[in-house]
Amino acid sequence: QVQLVESGGGLVQAGGSLKLSCVASGFIFVVNDMAWYRQAPGKEREWVATINVSGTTNYPDSVKGRFTMSRDNAKNTVYLQMNSLKSEDTAVYYCKRVRANLWGQGTQVTVSS
Repeated sequence: QVQLVESGGGLVQAGGSLKLSCVASGFIFVVNDMAWYRQAPGKEREWVATINVSGTTNYPDSVKGRFTMSRDNAKNTVYLQMNSLKSEDTAVYYCKRVRANLWGQGTQVTVSS
């Protein structure tokens, strides 16, 4: 079954950290670029991070320096380490296979101020 399953969300105070995980199955993970997106209530889904097959990452300015995306090809897993969290980071976070319309179910991150 082709799927992405996220985990690791939760409630954290502003300034804290969380690490999200996304386990992929049903496709050849090692040859796929992967990404994280997020969607806050009442807002459009926005791009958060991308990692290519070589491990090179890209981030928008809103999270650069605070978020780090990584991958473990042996575990078919991508991660999103989120530090110095702010209330505006509150959203549902989704994992995505870049070259396909394949999304996970999302994991809720809530940052309390």
